[in-house]
Amino acid sequence: MQTVKRDKKTMKVSGFTIARNVITYDYPIVESIMSILPLCDEFVVAVGKSEDDTLRLINMISNEKFKIIETEWDDSLRKGGRVLAHETDKAFAAVAPDSDWAFYIQADEVIHEKDHQKIKEALLKYKDDPEVEGLLFNYKHFYGSFDFIGDARRWYRKEIRVIKNNKIISSYKDAQGFRINGDKLKVKEIDATVYHYGWVKPPAAQQAKQRNFHKMWHDDEWMKRNIPEVQEFDYSNIDSVQHFTGTHPSVMEARIKASNWKFSFDPTKRKLTFKQKLLLYIEKKWGWKIGEYRNYKIC
Repeated sequence: MQTVKRDKKTMKVSGFTIARNVITYDYPIVESIMSILPLCDEFVVAVGKSEDDTLRLINMISNEKFKIIETEWDDSLRKGGRVLAHETDKAFAAVAPDSDWAFYIQADEVIHEKDHQKIKEALLKYKDDPEVEGLLFNYKHFYGSFDFIGDARRWYRKEIRVIKNNKIISSYKDAQGFRINGDKLKVKEIDATVYHYGWVKPPAAQQAKQRNFHKMWHDDEWMKRNIPEVQEFDYSNIDSVQHFTGTHPSVMEARIKASNWKFSFDPTKRKLTFKQKLLLYIEKKWGWKIGEYRNYKIC
């Protein structure tokens, strides 16, 4: 089969994601997809068999770039959230073989349009560099409302969201990142940010999500011991957040305006131990997160 040669200034980018019961658990998947669609030549959505109208929702927003594959999740893969990686691999496998890059976005992650040009430049810059296997993004984790972001050590700061279209790459553990035969990918950091909204939704939807989400990690006995049988999630049980002072991606405007619950937190009253305060101070002062887990190798 003849190989199609492209100019160094041209490339093909595929987006991919997974979806199941996104309406029930109030995932902003439409916003997630639309936030990177302008950067993609095709977009693969692996839609798991759902108890709501997830498939109909995805079909409603699909266009000529879309490739929808229907899947069935193996809910027996409960250890470590492995089912999420399994489904992510299905979506990645469906990416066109002639794509240079695959841009992964989870159903609660959104890219700000102000970063599009920087992402494009990085995609072109490293497209033909064999040493670069992926691109590393910064993260902002919103919590409780669209006005606060998590700033304690529990939140991961960076993760891989763009990978080379190399089919020996696979999703790792609970689909947070990617590996090659268990080895960390070699990546370049880029000045672009993932806005993570997984902890911002109506309290009832958040509690329902927590019950469903933990089933992917733990057995029924653990669930009984650790997940309270309440109707609404208690956002007040948080150690530290700070006010968000930037702008949200434009695709989130309608969702933000429609939000109808309240969350407040006094950042001066953080629930941190002395050790946690010291480590957080070092991180903010010098950018050094002591003991940070890195699911990648910066090259």
